Amino acid sequence: VGRLVAVTGVSGSGKSTLARDILLTNMRQFVNRKAGASTDWFACDGIDHAELISRVLEVDQTPIGKTPRSCPATYIGFWNRIRNVLADTLEARMRGFAANRFSFNTGPGRCPVCEGQGMQTVEMNFLPDVKVVCEACRGKRFNPETLQVAWRDKTAADILNMNVTEAVAFFDAHPAIAHPLSLLQDVGLGYLTLGQASPTLSGGEAQRIKLVTELVKVRENKAGVQMSPPTLYVLDEPTVGLHMNDVEKLIAVLHRLVDAGHTVVVIEHDLDLIAQAVWVIDMGPEAGVGGGQLVAQGVPQQLKSVRKGLVSHTAKALDDFYKG
Repeated sequence: VGRLVAVTGVSGSGKSTLARDILLTNMRQFVNRKAGASTDWFACDGIDHAELISRVLEVDQTPIGKTPRSCPATYIGFWNRIRNVLADTLEARMRGFAANRFSFNTGPGRCPVCEGQGMQTVEMNFLPDVKVVCEACRGKRFNPETLQVAWRDKTAADILNMNVTEAVAFFDAHPAIAHPLSLLQDVGLGYLTLGQASPTLSGGEAQRIKLVTELVKVRENKAGVQMSPPTLYVLDEPTVGLHMNDVEKLIAVLHRLVDAGHTVVVIEHDLDLIAQAVWVIDMGPEAGVGGGQLVAQGVPQQLKSVRKGLVSHTAKALDDFYKG
């Protein structure tokens, strides 16, 4: 609890069964149970210290949204604050525009033709539908009246077209906006535009955006006590498809969650991430019917088989990793 733990082993050794089907399933049931109700543990006798966890979340690589309206700015939540900034401009106040005017999901400010998507769908009968830029707003999502309002010479459409790195400097006077933007930059997503449609994001990008959403919740009160509830995060091979530099940034994000008092369990093959864990649980020794046993556990530098005759492939790989 309160540490970075890696669940390792060859493919098919039982890693996901342990971390997701048993640990995650039981902990979800435990934290969602009614007050005073007993817990019917699934596939285990119990989980020690389960009461130290208040929230459970699986951070996977599934898309953060299915429509072009969903984007990093809306998913993380700082677009609401940007809308307030635009609504507070002199031009907006003179026109009587409230914050909802700068929403491209609903309200009077969005383009009536594409309904704030910036794109239109052309049906191709026997072929897949085609997305084209909206001819009315030319992809800007808003109607002309809304685009008359600008803050520091940038309209709502201009801000959505900014990349994260540009936006960090642009909103430096607004910490509530700059903070999540700087977190996106920290995880290597400085190149994304604020309004980039969710369906265009890769699985790795979506996963890191989810992690940033969690980091935004990490706050301390005046006494330095963590205010967000102690959470168990489970990640299934988060390094798949990531460049080595992005793996390094992902590891830094996981450590920030641990430093905030949360528990992070990763199912992983990547030795760089495994070596950063405080504790390793190695499953195996082989796959399928030859797996499902606890082969080794301990700190990565001293990973040892739990009993004689069991061979830990992870221990050998780590040994070679440290020697290299």
